[in-house]
Amino acid sequence: MSDTGTGQHGAASDWPKIRTVGVDGMLVSFGDRLSEPANRAALAFRAALDRAAPEGVEETSTSLVSAYLRFDPVHRDHAGLRADLDALVEERDWYEADLPQGRREWRIPTVFGTDLAPQLDEAAEAAGMTAEEAVASISETVVRVQTIGFAPGQPYLGELGPEWDIPRQKALTERIPEGALAVAIRQLVLFSVSTPTGWRHVGQTGFRLFRPEAETPFVLRPGDAVRFEPVSRERFEAMKDDPDGGARAKELT
Repeated sequence: MSDTGTGQHGAASDWPKIRTVGVDGMLVSFGDRLSEPANRAALAFRAALDRAAPEGVEETSTSLVSAYLRFDPVHRDHAGLRADLDALVEERDWYEADLPQGRREWRIPTVFGTDLAPQLDEAAEAAGMTAEEAVASISETVVRVQTIGFAPGQPYLGELGPEWDIPRQKALTERIPEGALAVAIRQLVLFSVSTPTGWRHVGQTGFRLFRPEAETPFVLRPGDAVRFEPVSRERFEAMKDDPDGGARAKELT
């Protein structure tokens, strides 16, 4: 497949695209902006790539709409690997593919608003809702971990409904705490570290996402489903000693 070819996502689409990244990387992209089908395709394609295990591939990962692979250029050239990727891309319509096996559904206790998450009212107003409506909208939506990025173990989750297509702030919040839940552009971010941000802080969890001492340091994985369950300030405080912050998971088939 050439960099601009006929893809399977719509008539005469330019996607997917296969591109070279440096001397030892290849990128298979399923769109130029986030969408549910493009994210699904990237996750499914990466899982298929891991199963196929093309010769010379040493590492794979996903972004919002792409699957990346790093390979050993000493033992495998770009042309041969591209041929393998072309063949895998053509195997099926990846936009309609099932999500990878081994996903989990997480339920994460969350305090919405209060002094712990002071921008709930502001975000709700931007979305045209009351604070109560905003909490219901977020907590009743099962979102998916679309990618891990920006900070170790930090998930971008979505998508929320179109009413949540609100912009990031023009100015940065000086610091947002670990476990903070923030919203913008139809996505949620659950922060794994304390950091400045332009996203609006609407909820607070006690979930420790990055555990460098563990065999698997990133708790959430791309493709996992997540639901943020409203809890009282008192219940949140009672769960502070739990590194999961009261979160629980079940396997999805």
